[in-house]
Amino acid sequence: MSEVDGVPFIQLFSIRISILNFIIFMGFTLIWYILLDLSGAYYVRRLTQKKNVIYNIITITSLGSFLLLVFSVICHIHLVTPLFLVVFWLMTTALAILSRMMVRFISRKSWVSGINLHNAVIVGTNKRAVKFAQNLEQSPELGYRIMGFVDQKWQGGRYFQQSGYPLLADFQNFPTFLRTHEVDEVIIDLPLNTFYQEASYIVGLCVQQGIIVRFLSDSLYLLFDLKLARAELEEIQDYVILSIYTGAMGGWPIHAKRAFDFLASFLCIILLSPLFLVVAFLVKLTSPGGPVFFVQDRIGLRKRKIKVFKFRTMVPGAEQSLTTLERFNEASGPVFKIKNDPRVTFLGRFLRKTSIDELPQLFNVLTGDMSLVGPRPLPLRDYAGFSQDWHRRRFSVKPGITCLWQIYGRSSLSLPFEKWMQMDMDYIDRWSLWLDFKILAQTLPAVIHGKGAY
Repeated sequence: MSEVDGVPFIQLFSIRISILNFIIFMGFTLIWYILLDLSGAYYVRRLTQKKNVIYNIITITSLGSFLLLVFSVICHIHLVTPLFLVVFWLMTTALAILSRMMVRFISRKSWVSGINLHNAVIVGTNKRAVKFAQNLEQSPELGYRIMGFVDQKWQGGRYFQQSGYPLLADFQNFPTFLRTHEVDEVIIDLPLNTFYQEASYIVGLCVQQGIIVRFLSDSLYLLFDLKLARAELEEIQDYVILSIYTGAMGGWPIHAKRAFDFLASFLCIILLSPLFLVVAFLVKLTSPGGPVFFVQDRIGLRKRKIKVFKFRTMVPGAEQSLTTLERFNEASGPVFKIKNDPRVTFLGRFLRKTSIDELPQLFNVLTGDMSLVGPRPLPLRDYAGFSQDWHRRRFSVKPGITCLWQIYGRSSLSLPFEKWMQMDMDYIDRWSLWLDFKILAQTLPAVIHGKGAY
């Protein structure tokens, strides 16, 4: 009888799945996932060299294979033999490298095509910073768009003046520029011995708003207070970059989140299409003077404007009458909420109570502007009223149809605006696929009970 390292084929294929085997398998799978997640193997970095990616994968799969050996000894798994471990290491390493290279190839092709480019601002106008900007623009596969530079005027700025790059702001006006423009990354190249306070302030400002910070030097990130962020050394060409990231979102779980969003929204749109037609007919029947859908510009991922769709629940021209109702606002913070809004139609109150008015946002999820779960997209008016920079970190992730705020009160006026924003920060910092599924499972009961809706 043919054997695999002493185990007969018949015995191998006749192994039954027991509860103990299942627990052991799930335990090792969890350990493997945690190991890869802590190592950053799930994250796609724009500036990481290919050799470093491969080296990191080999290191992690080797450590994982060693843990499997330890696991098998503790749990007395006889199937894990030296030959099995060698095959396991080769297969996991090859598949991990292949999958990472495929993701890297697809990402870089999209960046060359101008898709998902990162808007970058460089702080410092010395010769090295200018050359770095030129190198980025000569490497479109890295996916960067240089917006310009930030610095004070100084005598050595002739090289920058000849480069043709715009000076966007000085240090004093840079906070205002960050709040009003779509900035994805800030790259700092300043002598820290003389500009430590300015650099520290800029780092804190960016971390509060969820903007990636990179240092074009070998400066130690411990010089800064990074309670909300993590730092990593990366390389591009001849430069060493210290990058500072915030939030827990990244890597393959984000791709899994997007795949789930696409499939779930597509299926929901098909299943709910009869309801869409009925609601559209009723909106037109009860309020014939306006459109079926209410389309509004809101703030999306990285402060990009997106058009959000809802079934119209107000009388035609309701947006124009908002200024006359401002004095009746019952909500705290920059948002506008009143319980008995005179602009809401009779049908509109029912649609809001049942959250049916939000269903067209499934099309926003399908196109990728939104996610099923994430901070709610805010109107331009509400965003303009933000007074705290840490509130803006909510724009470092995609907005969603539902979130923690929707579960714990939805539109309840008793929930302070600061508490709402803190819930969004908690979601960003604690994010996982499991948290998304948990929020989705808790959203339906909240909608059924009509908690906080009006």
